[in-house]
Amino acid sequence: MRHLRYVIAAAESGSFRGAARVLKVQQSAISRRIRDLEDELGVSLFIRDHGGVRLTNAGKSFVGRARRAMTHISHAAADASVRGRGEVGVIRIGIFSSLAYGFLADLLRAYTERNSSVRVDLVEGASSFLLSAIQRLEIDLAFLTRLPIAERCESTRLWTERIFVVLPTKHYLAARRKLSWQDLRGHQFVVAEGAHDPGIHDLLMKHLADVGHQPGVERHTVGRENLMNLVAIGQGLTLTNEATTAVQFPGVTYRLLDEGQVFPFHAIWSAQNDNPAFRRLLSLARLMSQQRQVANAGRPRG
Repeated sequence: MRHLRYVIAAAESGSFRGAARVLKVQQSAISRRIRDLEDELGVSLFIRDHGGVRLTNAGKSFVGRARRAMTHISHAAADASVRGRGEVGVIRIGIFSSLAYGFLADLLRAYTERNSSVRVDLVEGASSFLLSAIQRLEIDLAFLTRLPIAERCESTRLWTERIFVVLPTKHYLAARRKLSWQDLRGHQFVVAEGAHDPGIHDLLMKHLADVGHQPGVERHTVGRENLMNLVAIGQGLTLTNEATTAVQFPGVTYRLLDEGQVFPFHAIWSAQNDNPAFRRLLSLARLMSQQRQVANAGRPRG
C-alpha cells in the first residue's frame, strides 16, 4: 500500500519532493521505496531529471491500475468501517441529473428516510464511465437517459422529464412562454461533453439539421454550472432536463420546449450485483414509478 501511494503521489505532483510534501514523509523515503519497487518489477516507472519526474509508458500503465486498486481497497475499508459501527451497508449510485427536484430527488429522499442506516454515495460521470463502473461492480446502479447495450447488465425505465431551453435572460426568445424547434433554428448551441449531456447533442442534430447544413453546436468539457455561465455570457443556447430548472443560475432563464418530447430515464445495474441495499432501492424505485404513472393517468389532459 505504501509503495502504491508513493508512486501515485509522485506521478500526480511530478516530483519526489512534491510527493514527500503531500504525504508528509522524507523525500529519501519516497525515492527509496519507488526504487525498490522498480527493482522488484524489473522496469522503470519514472524518467528522472533535474526538473522532476515523469512516467514511462510502463509507469503510466502501472499508475492507472494502481489507482483502481487503491479505489477498491478504499471501498473495502469503508464497507468494513460502516459495518463495524453497526451500519447496515453502503449503496453507490451513478447520476448526472440534478438532485434539486423531480423523481430522483424524491426517490433518494424516500429511500434514506426508510433506510437511515444505509450510507448513500453519489458518483457523477458520463454514461460510458458509469456503465463501466457498474460492470466492475464499483457502483451499484446508475440513472441514465440513453440506454446502452451492455453485457451482464439489466435495466428498467422509471420516469421521464420535460425538455427545457436554456437562454440568456435578455434574449428575445425569453419573452415567449414556450418554444418550438422552429424557434431554435439558426441559433448557436453549447453542450457539456460527457457527464452533463443527456443526449442533447444528438437531439439537436436530429431536429435542427437540414440537408447540407449542420446546426452550430460547440462541445465544452465543463460541469453544469459553467455550461450555464457560457449561456449567460451569450456563447449559445442549450437544452436541459426538467429537474435542472429547480436550480437558478444568474443570467439565464428556462423555457419549455413545447414539442411533446421528454428525456426518458432508466435505471441500469449489473445482473451480478447482490447488494441488499441496492435491491431495496430498486424495489422502491419501481414502486414509485408505478405510483407516478397511475397518478399521471388520472390527471385531466389539456
